[in-house]
Amino acid sequence: MQYNKTKTDLLKNPKTWVVTGVAGFIGSNLAEALLKLDQKVIALDNFSTGHKHNLEHIQSSVSPKQWENFHFTQGDITDFETCKNITKDVDIILHQAALGSVPRSIDNPILSNHNNVSGFLNMLTAAKENGVKRFVFASSSSVYGDSQELPKVEARTGNLLSPYAVTKYVNELYMGVFEKCYGMETIGLRYFNVFGKRQDPNGAYAAVMPKWIGQILNGEDLFINGDGETSRDFTYIQNVVQANILAGTTTNSEAFGQAFNTAIGGRETLNNLYASIKKGINSHLPKLDIKDPIYRDFRAGDIRHSNANIDKMKMLLGYEPTHTLESGLQESIAWYIDDIKGNK
Repeated sequence: MQYNKTKTDLLKNPKTWVVTGVAGFIGSNLAEALLKLDQKVIALDNFSTGHKHNLEHIQSSVSPKQWENFHFTQGDITDFETCKNITKDVDIILHQAALGSVPRSIDNPILSNHNNVSGFLNMLTAAKENGVKRFVFASSSSVYGDSQELPKVEARTGNLLSPYAVTKYVNELYMGVFEKCYGMETIGLRYFNVFGKRQDPNGAYAAVMPKWIGQILNGEDLFINGDGETSRDFTYIQNVVQANILAGTTTNSEAFGQAFNTAIGGRETLNNLYASIKKGINSHLPKLDIKDPIYRDFRAGDIRHSNANIDKMKMLLGYEPTHTLESGLQESIAWYIDDIKGNK
């Protein structure tokens, strides 16, 4: 497996990585994985959506010696000088910082553009000026828009349905331009509904998986948008960590300037997801009384079905998902139960 070989190589030859959005769900998992591989991590977050307790979780998950390799700056990607300072003398950038959420972008498109486009361009330009060759960033499956084709293939997208999707598509355009104009080794990862430990279950823009788990555990009402037959390619965080590390280290020049579907390569309906979450929680807490879901209107800007073709990433990066939806869900539920207990 290419991923195992890559991890062995990194342990022998450590690199210096930048992780933006490190206090967020995906960023914190990336930083933890890199530190466990004895890598040096230069980290940035402004705590607009990330949490300081995620940094504490990272510290408790690694050894004291590994934690010494973690160097955190509180700052914002919309400040160019901050971007220049954190990208000096580094090998690889994993850019995760952004304002996520389709509904948030519909509510405030200017703010989403400021962070996701202007902030992105700041990081990309700072990397170029500091001579950083490898730049990997979080794109999104939202760039497929209203495309009805299943599974989704990277070369074919549809009409965009939200400002958030526009920002991520613009990121991909800049990626290609910087690869062509400046020879930068840019790679975009189109995340498909990532879930796992540290994903925030609270707030108006919380993702469906942690939101539902949190609502069930707290005895709250649970809502399903539409008829519940909307489907998604739910992707466990450890698969995303693998994709980032492979993208950050690949020597395959055919991958540069390219976007890759980052997913498991399947799909599940919201109705079936609810049933699986209910079953998983009941296996830990058999006496917990779980409410039936409440159905409401479809949400503006949402695509109906999402399912990724991951052949391109397999072929060019050597990607092989290690977790299915079921195995990832089991790990996630166990983590949320322990986390909620620990906070009481």
